[in-house]
Amino acid sequence: MTSVTPLKDLPCADQTVGLKALQGIRRRRSIIGALEVLHREMGDVFRLIVPGFNPVMLVGPEAARFVLVTSRNDFRWRIDNEPITILLRHGVLVEDDDSHDQIRRAMHPALHKNMLAGYTESMWRCTDQVTQTWQPGQTLDMLVEMRKVALLILTDTLFGVDFSPDLKRLWTGVLRAVQYISPGPWVLWRGFSHLGYNRHLRQVDAYLDQVVALRRSSPALGSPDDLIGVLMAAGMSNDLIRDQLMTMLIAGHDTSTASLAWALYLLGAHPDILQQTAAEVRAVLGAQPPAYDHLPQLTLLDQVIDEVLRLYPPIHLGSRVAATDLAFNGYRIPAGMRVLYSIYLTQRHPAYWPEPERFIPARFAKGEKHVPYSYLPFGGGPRNCVGAAFAGVETKVVLARLLQQFDFTLMRDDVHPHMGATLEPRPGVFIQVK
Repeated sequence: MTSVTPLKDLPCADQTVGLKALQGIRRRRSIIGALEVLHREMGDVFRLIVPGFNPVMLVGPEAARFVLVTSRNDFRWRIDNEPITILLRHGVLVEDDDSHDQIRRAMHPALHKNMLAGYTESMWRCTDQVTQTWQPGQTLDMLVEMRKVALLILTDTLFGVDFSPDLKRLWTGVLRAVQYISPGPWVLWRGFSHLGYNRHLRQVDAYLDQVVALRRSSPALGSPDDLIGVLMAAGMSNDLIRDQLMTMLIAGHDTSTASLAWALYLLGAHPDILQQTAAEVRAVLGAQPPAYDHLPQLTLLDQVIDEVLRLYPPIHLGSRVAATDLAFNGYRIPAGMRVLYSIYLTQRHPAYWPEPERFIPARFAKGEKHVPYSYLPFGGGPRNCVGAAFAGVETKVVLARLLQQFDFTLMRDDVHPHMGATLEPRPGVFIQVK
């Protein structure tokens, strides 16, 4: 007679662990500290202890494979009446099933690796456009400066427009959109989400509507191969194109902003690695601006970027809702439960990463092996980040151009990760440029 082991209820923290979690928040100045404590005390499966918000958090490669691959069809991405769905409407990030697949296929040609060589010049030129305003010896917040660079690159390459005349006017709207979809009071009170859609967000909406309408009336203004061009060719309505542009404008630029800012912070905090990486860049590029053919030669820069993304993945967790009753590692996950998987904790898991808190780019040297799904800054499975290749080239080109032209000195090291729409450095990355 075969016996069946009954499924266990999901574990919740007791008062002692809860107090330790609060201490973790104080130590880290971020809810990241609480997640680190809960993981250390309770293992790779635990419930969060937030009143009115009790998802299960899964950690580790096995959990990532479960959510992203083996049981992916048993989860829903779209959650109505949450800020990200309200903002993106029918953007590719918040669609499920055939709708998602059709949109992703339509977007793919503009983000395919075959397009990246043609985007490289725009990437370094947009970087120069921002750095031309820098003064020798000036201290700048690289979180702000890299946001400018990322916005100019995204709109120039994928939208076929020059965003610089509108950068100042729409700056607050872009920041408000990022804040709007970040964890906040809406988690506890769903009605809050509707309060944030103010005039600043409407300005961004109006801008995108105008860009799409102008392109529709005058197709020659852009390239048939850029994002707007391929979406028009796919037969999308103006509203649906707007939703994909909003998705890329907000999610696309914010992830690049975070990864570039963290890279400059970690390089500044490790002057020896900064010096070695800058020397490699200058040896490969000489006086030439970065070209696509240069990128494979920048092997140390590759390692630096990979390690930056391991320590501070811009998309630090994934969020789903169980569409049916599920089981994971002996635990019962009921239909309708929010399921989070932590990319941040997985990429710092001591079982898979020796000295996980240290910045060691050599982890990614040629020949180094890592457990599958222990490293997933761009997600994994069929719904991995549609812009992963674009982001990889963008980060490398921008950092190469900066290291080619400037010396950097980190002016303050009291930086902590803030869990917003992305994992960003707070209070900023203050660097003196020369």
